[in-house]
Amino acid sequence: MPSCSCCGPADPADAPAGLSAQRGNLPRVDSNLDYVAALTRESARFAEAIRGAAPDVPVPTCPGWTADDLLWHLGEVQWFWAAVVREDVTGAQAEELKPPRPPDRAGLLEFFDRASHGLAEILAARPPESAAWTWSDDQSVAFIRRRQAHEALIHRIDAEIVGASQTPLDPALAADGIDEVLKIMYGGVPDWGTFTPEEPGATVRVQATDTGGSWLVTLGRFTGTDPDGTAYDEPDIHTADGDPGTKADADVTGAAANVDPWLWRRPTLGPVGLTGDRDVLIRFEAAVAGSD
Repeated sequence: MPSCSCCGPADPADAPAGLSAQRGNLPRVDSNLDYVAALTRESARFAEAIRGAAPDVPVPTCPGWTADDLLWHLGEVQWFWAAVVREDVTGAQAEELKPPRPPDRAGLLEFFDRASHGLAEILAARPPESAAWTWSDDQSVAFIRRRQAHEALIHRIDAEIVGASQTPLDPALAADGIDEVLKIMYGGVPDWGTFTPEEPGATVRVQATDTGGSWLVTLGRFTGTDPDGTAYDEPDIHTADGDPGTKADADVTGAAANVDPWLWRRPTLGPVGLTGDRDVLIRFEAAVAGSD
């Protein structure tokens, strides 16, 4: 699968790049959101937006990609996870089953439609607690439901940007997206690595002003050598399970529908406030950018 410069590698499908694809100690899904309904809705909006874009138009939020590359990416990601669940296989086994990329726009649209409907159908048919391979410690259908709802949401934004028709995000889904991106996509530490907070500690509070969500993020460094022998020493973040309410060095605030895409470095429809220690904010943004 091609590497997605805008949201991590596509193998396994939508895992964050580098460390995070192998991280453990990740929180399990605990939400009342209907992720399958969100996946269906966001995928339909993605398809509508991408149909209005020329096949070779560049995608500003995914450097080096065209609209057809983006269409293929989300289609193959959704096909991949449907295969994992339906065939009860690992990511590597699913890759061996993957069909080739269709040669033209009509074929890509047909492939995406089949893959998207197939993923929604199999995820709806399987109870969320059912076991399924994932790149996370959470080996459940619930994890795939949540991740794929947000995968479709963020790429819907990409497609709408290409078509110059960006529309608002659902506040509840966006608030859940903030939690997922901070705790899972940019967080967690594998058994072979260590997160060390900065000395003195530097913290950022991320707040969704409309939904009431609040997350306390600590800046630090991740170090370790993975099982393949690759050594890491890079800026990182850790997000507390719950916000203790202690004073932070800096704050990121805004409506959930603006903060979520901002964390993914997508354009927002409204303001995101950045206040407090400017150096801490710069380091926070650098750590988040380095987690791709």
